[in-house]
Amino acid sequence: MTFIADNQFLLLILFFLVGCAGTAFLFCKPKGHRVWLMADLIWVVLGGIGALVAVLAGIYKADSGRIDRQIDIAYAATNAFDRDAARFRLRYCETADGPAVYVLCDKVDFLSASTAENADLPLFIAVTDEVAPLRGLHFFGGDEDDMTGMMEQADRFDAAQFLTFTTQDDSIRSALGDLRQSDPTIAADYQILAQSYDDLIEQVGTLQDEWAYLQENAHILLLQIIALCLVSFAAPFRLGKSIVDLRR
Repeated sequence: MTFIADNQFLLLILFFLVGCAGTAFLFCKPKGHRVWLMADLIWVVLGGIGALVAVLAGIYKADSGRIDRQIDIAYAATNAFDRDAARFRLRYCETADGPAVYVLCDKVDFLSASTAENADLPLFIAVTDEVAPLRGLHFFGGDEDDMTGMMEQADRFDAAQFLTFTTQDDSIRSALGDLRQSDPTIAADYQILAQSYDDLIEQVGTLQDEWAYLQENAHILLLQIIALCLVSFAAPFRLGKSIVDLRR
């Protein structure tokens, strides 16, 4: 299967040339001969198979569009969290006032460490954008070693590692309870930050699910390549049949 994906353009040309050779052999037969009826049947059968597989691949391609949308959402969620975390630290942690604020600032540092400071997160988002399965099957080459390495990195990514820290625990709830009485603005800003983090985790998890789905069903694209090869083989027979029918 890897050979088919890596050499699809050459295979299409090869099958077309074989079809041309077979059609050239049939030209020694007169119009109406049984072999021309068989050539027409070959086109109908293989063309029908190609059309059916193209429909299946079209459905898969439509599904693959979801990963593009999810990549955009994951980027937006990452940026939203980074922005909220930076703003919170700048406003409250540079000159933290009171033990409750210290608790929240420590938590924000932990949450930031699990995302912005973890290179695997932006790497995974970037890799899924570069090597989504539809992009991995290409006609005119490319650096296969780089693509393979990036796909392996994406497969190794585990969104569960970002659940190491939770935005709410006993110490946070206690600190928020105190701040709602003394400084509700800080408590509200932390709640916004916590929601941004939870959204980020959810969106990255969804992105990984979409990636896994496409990887599991990428064989549909290989079937499409095979079907195209069969159609390229049958096309010369149909063309030869039309030329023979035009003869008087």
